[in-house]
Amino acid sequence: MNSSKIIRIVALFEATKGALVLLAGAGALSLIHHDVQYYAEQLVGHLHLNPAKYYPQIFIEAATHLTDARLRLLAIFAALYGVVRFIEAYGLWGGRRWAEWFAAISGGIYVPFELYELYSKATWLSLTALLANVLIVGLMVNTLLHKTPE
Repeated sequence: MNSSKIIRIVALFEATKGALVLLAGAGALSLIHHDVQYYAEQLVGHLHLNPAKYYPQIFIEAATHLTDARLRLLAIFAALYGVVRFIEAYGLWGGRRWAEWFAAISGGIYVPFELYELYSKATWLSLTALLANVLIVGLMVNTLLHKTPE
């Protein structure tokens, strides 16, 4: 597989992340003027989780502190993040060097946090996230080293 196809796969991955975060932001907006704690408890019950356990308790407790202003702020941050991911995906799809730099740097920023997460509690999700970001950073650095400047 040539590097332009790989970069387009990364572009699709980034666009997907942006879309998922935008959906989450829309979900936050849909909770304005609603009892968020009630919905959190319903979700925990629907997923057959024990609400007395540690993580479901944290989730429900966090939901009790979500005000309409905080939900709006979460939606704004989600929109900003989503737009940044879409811009990155657009640049990568078009083979723009600035997007390759951005992808390498933004992916690299997450690596120390993912290493810490893996160290503190190793899960398949934390390992997968770390491997995906290391792979993307490696691909972008390799592309940058072997591509002539625009």
